[in-house]
Amino acid sequence: MKTQWHHTTVLAVRRDGVVAVGSDGQVTLGTAVIKHGAAKVRRLAGGKVLAGFAGSVADALALFTRFEAKLEEYGHNLERAAVELARDWRTDKALRHLEALLITADHKTTLLVSGTGEVLVPDDDVVAVGSGGSYALAAARALIKHTELSSREIVQEALAIASEIDIYTNDRITIEELKS
Repeated sequence: MKTQWHHTTVLAVRRDGVVAVGSDGQVTLGTAVIKHGAAKVRRLAGGKVLAGFAGSVADALALFTRFEAKLEEYGHNLERAAVELARDWRTDKALRHLEALLITADHKTTLLVSGTGEVLVPDDDVVAVGSGGSYALAAARALIKHTELSSREIVQEALAIASEIDIYTNDRITIEELKS
């Protein structure tokens, strides 16, 4: 029987001209936590693009490398680079087997990129993936609707809430942000 890796919650929130992307740090193998402080959010394109992943670490690192190359190839045009990555991801024999989801954001756009060829812009400038993604998404939407918290504060609080519910999400949170 194959041992199942479980890891992560990644959340992006855009509010008042600032986008924040954050994640927890937990990586679990079977029933054991093997890492508490994994870095799952990165700055790409000279710091102009944020990217966070949920899924296999090796697969995500391969995607970061490919995505950064696409950003360079298309002059840091986030949407074009994401579409080209999704196309390659879906059609390339080796890439097709990568198991990860990617949240990307620049100063004006937030995207969810998947291996099935999807490039989605969230309707409400909030998107989450991973094992605790639904919890973080619900918390973030409630915080946006009922508070004046900044995007960074919303990401922090929503991920903390997810960490209290999802056993594969911890409270060692990393957040990166970009201003418009």
